[in-house]
Amino acid sequence: MIDPIRLEVIRNALVAASEEMNVSIWRTARSTVVRETLDYSTAVFDADGQAIAQSTRIPVHLNSMSVCLAEILANWLPIDDWADGDVILTNDPYAGGQHLPDFVAFKPIYADGPGGRIRVGIAGAIVHHVDVGGGAPGSYFAGAQEVYQEGLRLPPLKLVEGGRRNAAVLAIIRRNSREPEKIAGDVAAQLAALDVGARAVLRLVDRYGAKTVRAAMAAILDQSETAMRAAIRALPDGVYAFEDHVDDDGQAAIGLKVRARVEIAGDRAVVDLSGTAPQAPGPVNCTLNMAKSGVYCALLMAAGGHVMANTGAYRPIEIVAEPGTLVSAEPPAPVANRMATGHRIVTTVLGALAQAAPDRIPAAYYGVSYVAALSAPDATGERRVYFEIEVGGWGAHPEADGASGFSAGFHNLANSPMEMCESLFPVVFTHYGLIPNSGGAGARRGGLGLAREWRLDADWGVLSGNFDRFRYPPYGLNGGQPGAPGRFLLRRDGETTELPSKISGVQLRRGDHVRLDTSGGGGWGDPADRDPAALAADRAAGYVTEAGAAAYQDRR
Repeated sequence: MIDPIRLEVIRNALVAASEEMNVSIWRTARSTVVRETLDYSTAVFDADGQAIAQSTRIPVHLNSMSVCLAEILANWLPIDDWADGDVILTNDPYAGGQHLPDFVAFKPIYADGPGGRIRVGIAGAIVHHVDVGGGAPGSYFAGAQEVYQEGLRLPPLKLVEGGRRNAAVLAIIRRNSREPEKIAGDVAAQLAALDVGARAVLRLVDRYGAKTVRAAMAAILDQSETAMRAAIRALPDGVYAFEDHVDDDGQAAIGLKVRARVEIAGDRAVVDLSGTAPQAPGPVNCTLNMAKSGVYCALLMAAGGHVMANTGAYRPIEIVAEPGTLVSAEPPAPVANRMATGHRIVTTVLGALAQAAPDRIPAAYYGVSYVAALSAPDATGERRVYFEIEVGGWGAHPEADGASGFSAGFHNLANSPMEMCESLFPVVFTHYGLIPNSGGAGARRGGLGLAREWRLDADWGVLSGNFDRFRYPPYGLNGGQPGAPGRFLLRRDGETTELPSKISGVQLRRGDHVRLDTSGGGGWGDPADRDPAALAADRAAGYVTEAGAAAYQDRR
């Protein structure tokens, strides 16, 4: 039995170790997708690969890293084959990864023990790299029908062995990227962060001993399990079902259903995703690892921040999915835009839980990572990849309006500052702001979406967009209305063309304007019940126009 005070000290030190890795990547990365958008995550695992502590980064990464590590250990590189100074790396979606731009790396941590060197933990980091090849800049190829078309695919391998980096693999990574210097710098930042995490864990071992640190890790897992069981037990027993949809796969499949049946039985939850659409020809599929991450995210959100996210929190949750479906794709299905479905898993499970806890669950947030990529020459003629991810409006909560233009749910990203983008890429921003009337009407209003528009200041460009929520807007709850859908627009010579939600290879020329409107969040409660003072404040702030206020009239 470990002393409770000491346990808290070690718990917070492990979280701090994860945050040290987080800061290390942020300060040393080269690409804007890592340095500005913050599309990466860091965590500390015990000696057996169970997630213990994580940084305040991205749920989709953090809830999947322990599942990825378990897959590697079970089917690729057993833990007994790991050694001091090794780093194991993969980006293979069918070996525990998510999609090819996400490199997942693990470093075992060894300390001196009575019988020699012993493993005391594992440091982990996942980084979204700006380009890993494939059919489109940024490696989001909307036309892909196989994972082979999406870029470089690395099975679990030792990128570093015994402290020595594998120069051949690093050369292959550089050679397969449209931004070789940036990807090389970001990989170096990722490796350096693992060293930072290892040193932090070893400081704990030096102070308290390996036995005490191991006992603390086991206790942290047990406490998270206990807290999650209590959160589930607070929900009424029953079966709750809900459906939501992915717009399309960018090719032939339209209206792809995601279905969740959530059974609450005492302190356990079974989430059955059976009945979800078959895997699609286009790259909106996700693997079971990804689906699990979405389910864990939804249940942790429903727990209201009272559960420390780690492997212990996942123990009371059983997930069922049919192989060969949108949420459990089989190779070689393409998966680059897996977040379209991943977000939908979150909103679908939350929609089911709203039936069990209608006073606590918000309406749907924007529910998509708005990923756009531009390839164009900079002022020197060098071809660059401009990559950004936008956000939208949060769903309204029973107690509050939804947040506007703010990262939510599954990804927790930062925006790319316009001034920085203009200094690095041949774009000039002409508009950036909230979209009036985009939040779903309700007693509590949904958050507003964002409009972001730029002009190309290069002779040519190639554009890709991978979005969603153009056909199926974020749902409202308890009588609230859905948020406004998104739009993707190209304006050339005074004429505006509406582009589909998923497209690659759009040829641009100097002076073209590209605009993205992101979706607003769903409303909660009957719009006629909105406080007149709140509606007046919305109109004064420009959130709701005079015409938009008509949605709040009593129509009963």
